Amino acid sequence: MECKTSETNDVVINRLVALWNTRLRLGRLCACALGLADYGPEKRENEKGLDTIQAEADEDSRKHGERVPERVRNEYYQEDPTGARTGNRCRPDLAEVIKKTVEDAKECIAAKRAERRENLIMEDMIEKIENIRGAIMICYPEGLPPYDVCRLELEGDESGAAGTQAAAILDAENISMWWAGKEFPRGKLISDRVGRNEKTKIVVKLTKKGSGAPAREPVVSEGERKAMMAHYFKKQEEMKKLAEDDDDNYEGANWADPKAMKRGLMGGGSGVAFRPGGRLL
Repeated sequence: MECKTSETNDVVINRLVALWNTRLRLGRLCACALGLADYGPEKRENEKGLDTIQAEADEDSRKHGERVPERVRNEYYQEDPTGARTGNRCRPDLAEVIKKTVEDAKECIAAKRAERRENLIMEDMIEKIENIRGAIMICYPEGLPPYDVCRLELEGDESGAAGTQAAAILDAENISMWWAGKEFPRGKLISDRVGRNEKTKIVVKLTKKGSGAPAREPVVSEGERKAMMAHYFKKQEEMKKLAEDDDDNYEGANWADPKAMKRGLMGGGSGVAFRPGGRLL
């Protein structure tokens, strides 16, 4: 993200949190949109479960004279292995529209963009969310049920997030920003910490208020560490082989033979027969 050194820390923190939360929202929307394309709308919470097991339970209920609700399956039905969705998906060619739109949205929030030093822009993410909304409306013009996660994400309702996804959502009012082991105080300017050079690049971390300074980044990256370990292991194996070799092992080598030059000049060599039953050594 880019900002001006003349901006206040509060403004920058709020913008970072908004970018982070929207990036998470778009990631969650991509995941549930793919599930929607493959297995149709979501079931109610009390109806979730594998359809094959539910069908067996319905059959047992009928045998005992119990009333079983009708379970409608369309011509494109495909059972959800997680049991969370109805399996009544849309036409496969329309489902491809959702999948292509999702793949395009994933490119917008891919981690490799940070490696290429490309900025994450709020307007771009909002555009991708609207593109997914349009793709879903094409496939499901009648709309999604109010409890479907895709619908909740499109409406900006974060109640669909659970577990670690919900824990990752940040609250701007309870966030502190750190760089180089120093906190950016609320009400101060960015320039108070990093100076007024607008081309300065810093890597900051966001933490909850009161949790103290975050852990420092490692000196070397994970890729560099693995490369170093592989190099040291290779050198260690080479040293072991050298230690195991006998000191006079070289005597068997061709370059250590004192008569090699004479035989070369005379045209003879190893493996040349000169009489029956004998070989020139």
